[in-house]
Amino acid sequence: MTTADVDSERPNGRSGHGPADGFEVFRDDWGIPHLKAGSALALARAQGHNAALDRAWQLETERHRVLGTTAAYLGAEAVDWDRFARRARLADTARRCFGRLAPSTAAWVTAYVDGVNASLAEGAARAPEFAAAGLAPGRWEPWTPLGVWLSTHILFAGFPTKLWREEVARRLGDDRATLFATDGPGTSGSNGWLLTGARTTTGAPVVAGDPHRFIEDPGVYQQIRLACPEFDVVGLAVPGVPGIAHFGHAGGVAWAITNAMADYQDLYRERLRRTPDGGVEALGPDGWYPVHAHTETVEVAGGEPETVEIVETDRGPVIIGDVHDDSPGDEAPDAPVISLRYPPRVTGDLGFDVLPALLRARTVADLDTALDGWVEPVNVVLAADTTGATLHRVAGHVPVRPHENRLRVVPAHDPAYAWREGAEPLPRTEVDPVTGTAVMANERGLAAPLGIEFAPPHRARRIRELLGAPPGAGARRLTGPPWSSADMAAVHTDTRLASSRQLLSLLAWAPDLGPDAERLRDRLLLWDRHMDADSADATLYSRLRADVVHRLAAHPALRPATGDADPWRSPAYPPLFRPWLAAVPRIGYALETLLTVGLLPYEERLAIVAASAEAVAATPAESPWGQVHRVAPWQAMPDATPEEVWPGLAGDHDCVLSTSSVPGITDLFARGPAARYVWDLARREDSLWVVPFGASGVPGSAHHRDQSELWASGRLAPVTTDWNLLHRTEESTTTMTTTPEPTASTVPALRPAVHEQKVEGFGVVRLVPVDPAADAELLHRWVTEERARFWGMADHTREQVQEIYAFVDSLPTHHAYLALRDGVPAALFQTYEPDADPVGECYDVQPGDFGIHLLIAPAEGEGAVKGYTDALLTAFIGYVFSDPAHLRVVVEPDARNEKALARMVRVGFELGPEIEKPEKTARLAFLTRSALGLA
Repeated sequence: MTTADVDSERPNGRSGHGPADGFEVFRDDWGIPHLKAGSALALARAQGHNAALDRAWQLETERHRVLGTTAAYLGAEAVDWDRFARRARLADTARRCFGRLAPSTAAWVTAYVDGVNASLAEGAARAPEFAAAGLAPGRWEPWTPLGVWLSTHILFAGFPTKLWREEVARRLGDDRATLFATDGPGTSGSNGWLLTGARTTTGAPVVAGDPHRFIEDPGVYQQIRLACPEFDVVGLAVPGVPGIAHFGHAGGVAWAITNAMADYQDLYRERLRRTPDGGVEALGPDGWYPVHAHTETVEVAGGEPETVEIVETDRGPVIIGDVHDDSPGDEAPDAPVISLRYPPRVTGDLGFDVLPALLRARTVADLDTALDGWVEPVNVVLAADTTGATLHRVAGHVPVRPHENRLRVVPAHDPAYAWREGAEPLPRTEVDPVTGTAVMANERGLAAPLGIEFAPPHRARRIRELLGAPPGAGARRLTGPPWSSADMAAVHTDTRLASSRQLLSLLAWAPDLGPDAERLRDRLLLWDRHMDADSADATLYSRLRADVVHRLAAHPALRPATGDADPWRSPAYPPLFRPWLAAVPRIGYALETLLTVGLLPYEERLAIVAASAEAVAATPAESPWGQVHRVAPWQAMPDATPEEVWPGLAGDHDCVLSTSSVPGITDLFARGPAARYVWDLARREDSLWVVPFGASGVPGSAHHRDQSELWASGRLAPVTTDWNLLHRTEESTTTMTTTPEPTASTVPALRPAVHEQKVEGFGVVRLVPVDPAADAELLHRWVTEERARFWGMADHTREQVQEIYAFVDSLPTHHAYLALRDGVPAALFQTYEPDADPVGECYDVQPGDFGIHLLIAPAEGEGAVKGYTDALLTAFIGYVFSDPAHLRVVVEPDARNEKALARMVRVGFELGPEIEKPEKTARLAFLTRSALGLA
């Protein structure tokens, strides 16, 4: 015992959709992969294989982010994320959600992971970052793609904004909590629009847009085509996740999303205390109760390891604050303890069953039905199909709870703030047949009932204006020209900054300006308000804006919110959340509102703008905007490329071309169009797309940076769909066996359970019979680890392990079970009748004795979890003693296994004598029903 639709775009004279047991890979002139296989499962494996070759470093970075192990190779700067990932229990939530997938989805995701694991080493050999970091590629688990999705989107709803509101309320008063809720662009957002056939040159709909996210290198979206007999879809995939979730064209139907800006995550202020035995209790509606707590170690390259305590209450995991040994349970205001409640952790559902359904959608109705199961993140969806049908709806899970939960951190012990059953109804609307357009740009509109803060209306209004659709409902005629797919780039790249109006209006009336400031005023009032790359006036406006922001931050009325100390260094919250708590950026994003109503009288606002005009005029600069407004992409390990090579772009955060700098902090931008797309429903081959850098994530590849100039200039690449125009690449000859359709044999979670038990703070434990053939690989991996040396199979082959468990399966007196924790294999549990086992010859067997063996699987990604084995033992003992004929449990761990022996004693076993067995010296231990107080 140890702890341990398919289009008519088919190739001429080629092999249909690929070999039934493998796949083919083609690429277009931009290196974009087009994958073809004989089945959906083979195609999923092909997608994983391709991701591993093209994006190995990115995939491994994402896997480590899920596990909270990035500091082990990136160093101390990554510790903050690792602590959060562990405390928020991202990996554990991903496991739980995987265990509750539909069997067919689980097999599909597993096939993707198989493809990743089969090719990751080859991909890593191409990626120089591995050698630079001293990192070897690891092994992906079936649940890892769910973890990648979760870690990518956990901060998407912006729950840290509640911390900012909490600070504003504390410093300025409760009535000012939403002072900076400006309908502002704190998270930048995305654009999307739909034109019905009445508005296009072809008579068929067009769907277009661009997602605004942090610009990452490699990019967060991968252009890809997935084709098999069931479907043929082009779109933007997230590396590490199978399928095409957000932006896709399936031939008959096309879809796109923007962030709905919904609020669906809550923060609770907890009261915790340490118990005498080292446990942790939390205050709930019914008083103090024990909660799950364990410690983990974060390894840090070049530094000392850091210990992090993982605590989870009935609300959710504690992400802020620590339990102190001398804590009386009342937390000081400057040292809050806060837990995070988020839907996938509560429901065990991440919405992954929707992903394969999206690929199979042929019509808007198909897509709409599939999206009913969407969970995370909450999105506004636009879609159209070749029949002319359209869709405009919200998709996702928004819990039902009091409005106050959306605004602030709420008390954990008050039942008034608890989540209720079900979810909020999701708004939908029809695309106006008169205007023939629908627009989504994160503005307060369709999703307004679901959120608090939205993006300003400027981008949405400007897109409607450009498309010629009247912004109100009064006009009753179609306006604007018919549009082609190629025309959409003019919308993508529009640079008018409507939010400049209020500052420029104040500048127009600023009193007592000197000659230089008057010239600056005259110049900016003549400016066309376009943030063009070659515009020095745009730079001048940015400098004026920044100066105003800093003067507002220093104003006595706002000083309590900005504080005397650097607001980026708030001691009450982890450093990870400092960007949400930085006062200067908050003022910069809220500038339009603060200059309109705010806290300050009109005369004081005029004076601030006048002072800023004088200051900027005194230090003239003629740099064009594109020279200072450069992209600053995030890289897990920055390469040697000097910063100057990164392109400068037009646009700003309230432009349709939303390249979002941080007003008052920097003109560089890290957020912007992470892709652009145009889906043409008349001819898919007239569709267009682009990403910031290239299709390949491998430095030095011909397609690593070949789309950068297109992206920077606002041009788009064609979507090639004719197989005859594609190039078969050398890896297309790779043949891989497809993952079989799921059965109770191949998917343990489908097997009938002999026992099921919920363990508080741990999850649902189910015991299912071992299938020797289906489980051989899993068991072989477990029993041959060094940590399982006491199991005695360290040198066994997979075949030998399978033979052993086939033999055990043949015995009526011996049984082997997989213990599933929330559907994910967590341990090997074996039972035997002692008088039919060699151990019975070593002690005096008593009536009612029942023997067990236990091998705990690695707690993947969480390290040694305090209480993990004890929680499993609770379920195992519950199973054994559910049979009244079992009076005493017998275990016989290796006598050298001190940890196992100590654990036995801790849960109530009484140690017996040592016994000699052929393979080991064992120590008997016994647990009686009476010792547990059972009748």
